[in-house]
Amino acid sequence: MKSFRKELTIRTKSRREFINITPQVEAALRESKIQEGLVLVNAMHITASVFINDDESGLHRDFERFLEKLAPEKPYDQYDHNGYEDNADAHLKRTIMGRECVCAITNGRLDFGPWEQIFYGEFDGKRDKRVLIKIIGE
Repeated sequence: MKSFRKELTIRTKSRREFINITPQVEAALRESKIQEGLVLVNAMHITASVFINDDESGLHRDFERFLEKLAPEKPYDQYDHNGYEDNADAHLKRTIMGRECVCAITNGRLDFGPWEQIFYGEFDGKRDKRVLIKIIGE
């Protein structure tokens, strides 16, 4: 069995963004030359997430509204965590959206269902964050 590791660095322009990273994961898969196996993609920061869903802008706005209702950014003093940083909401949003995704690799391609894409969700952005791509297989 072979393994391949690659890191992406992402810096968002705003505090919260959803970024389709499927092309970068596909490029890493091609680079790995692995034809059959699994790929793990995970956010390496506790205020960001990786998840699979549809690349549709209305859905992304729905995510934003949904997450903001569950864990509103402000007022900052509503959270015990806030003090040194004002990002408690980002930790909660990450917990809801998840840390990682795992995808099957078949014939050298991500084995997705219809409309599935891999997304990086940023909840406390404007600084460099890392995403791990780990591919195992043959």
